[in-house]
Amino acid sequence: MDFDIRSYGAVGDGVTKNTAAIQSAADACRDAGGGRLLLAGGTYLTGSFRIYGGTELHIAPDAVLLGSPDVGDYPEREGLRHVVSDLLPRHRNACLIFAEECEAISVTGAGVIDCNGASFLREKENYAEKGGWRFERIDAPTPPRVVFFTGCRGVRVEDVTMRSQPAGWSYWIHDCDGVRFARCTIRADVEYPNNDGIHINSCRNVLIEDCDIVTGDDSIIVRANNASLAENKVCENVTVRRCRVRSHSAGIRIGWINDGTIRNCTFSDIDMTDTNVGVSIMLPGRGEERLADEGREATRIENLTFRDITMDGIYNHPVKIAVSEKDCTKFDTIRDLRFERIRSRGLEYFYIKGKPDNPVRDITFTDCEFEKVGDDVLPGWRFHGAKDRKPGAPMCYAENIMMNNVRFTVSGDMAPAAEKVIRSESK
Repeated sequence: MDFDIRSYGAVGDGVTKNTAAIQSAADACRDAGGGRLLLAGGTYLTGSFRIYGGTELHIAPDAVLLGSPDVGDYPEREGLRHVVSDLLPRHRNACLIFAEECEAISVTGAGVIDCNGASFLREKENYAEKGGWRFERIDAPTPPRVVFFTGCRGVRVEDVTMRSQPAGWSYWIHDCDGVRFARCTIRADVEYPNNDGIHINSCRNVLIEDCDIVTGDDSIIVRANNASLAENKVCENVTVRRCRVRSHSAGIRIGWINDGTIRNCTFSDIDMTDTNVGVSIMLPGRGEERLADEGREATRIENLTFRDITMDGIYNHPVKIAVSEKDCTKFDTIRDLRFERIRSRGLEYFYIKGKPDNPVRDITFTDCEFEKVGDDVLPGWRFHGAKDRKPGAPMCYAENIMMNNVRFTVSGDMAPAAEKVIRSESK
């Protein structure tokens, strides 16, 4: 059964605020036991609304869901059952589309979610000197995420285009089971900060396929930050395949400070272009103050496969594994990682560094090619999110790193006389 928001008073002129009408239609859909919440035939300006179990939010090809430019239209929700809001990233639960502890929810259709991101940003005064992102958040609180689903089962997001995200994550899927993203397009501005693409956190059984993602911050994220949950959850069985990504941060990011267990994940058939770090597995340190996005456990990352990934135009490392030596960084292990048929062209080779008393281990590179070019080929690295560059292909505090038919090429102004090639032997 369709619940057309126009039947509940919504006006698709791009000016009328439709928050109440959309929420009324969503409530009616819930009361009927589920159905299709339909947006069609216009541009519908709205603030935050909530959907429920059995709801398919369907955005037709001729419809745009337009986020309000007023931060007051994204209030903090009270009385959430599944999370402690003060322990969420940025200590906030505000979002555009929200669902909690639902079964069988979806966002579908060939329409558009326009996040109105320019309303929450300003250009940095010192951009030309310091580099990084051109824009920064305005002083007032900005929406921290667009879609926030937590504690749900059976989640589908298909065919939708999301664009103009502010300094907030596009999709944050938190402690959900049975998730599928298919044929989704994300078009965030690469000069905007913190507009992550698909952020999978503490979830199980996730499939992301045939998606096209452009972001300023990380494009695809897999984490296990359980700080806001009643109990620690494992993030596992995540499959990402046949996707295209571009990012001024990481194309794929795994883990962060004091995440829990991330295991049994596969990333395959991925094209990356114009990206800072290709695959980032970084567990940073901090000062005395706890970070707003910090977990509560020792991080354990194991049994990950990265296969058939092409990286062209990498402004930092194609693979960066780095664990802070600070005591505040709780670290169990990073092990059993496989990189197969990786083709990279960028400013640096890979970088691997564990802890002095706890090395990363059992990492295999098979049939890979890493081409290192000069800054004449890829100029302006400071304006692609890169904060530092570690030269060469260093490996320290690492055990059992195996390379089988791996080719390192140096070209551009890195090799003015002739191209230099180093090929590894099977070991």
